[in-house]
Amino acid sequence: VQLQASGGGLVQAGGSLRLSCAASGRTSSTYDMGWFRQAPGKEREFVAAISWSGGNLHYSDSARGRFTISRDNTENTVYLQMNSLKPEDTAVYYCAAKDTWGLNPDFVASYRYWGQGTQVTVSS
Repeated sequence: VQLQASGGGLVQAGGSLRLSCAASGRTSSTYDMGWFRQAPGKEREFVAAISWSGGNLHYSDSARGRFTISRDNTENTVYLQMNSLKPEDTAVYYCAAKDTWGLNPDFVASYRYWGQGTQVTVSS
């Protein structure tokens, strides 16, 4: 599975961005998907996850209420709508695909496939 993240950019605090992750490859629509982020000097951290069907959503405490993860399996694309952005949201955002059922969606190690990342910068 190949993942291509896009949609990052520079935005003022309080603004919005919509990230996209286009997946290609065999059975990519059957994978659970997640978004992670990594700020300079920090470890990669979980942001949001969605099951292959879209029926189960999971968010980090910092993302809940501001970010929305969704997917369109007909387009093999996962989205992360980010509203009310804060300077502390500045990071490289990565999408990832998990092909093993039952693994904790919060963990980096649960995901087998990763996109290249897209930079999000929120100015104060």
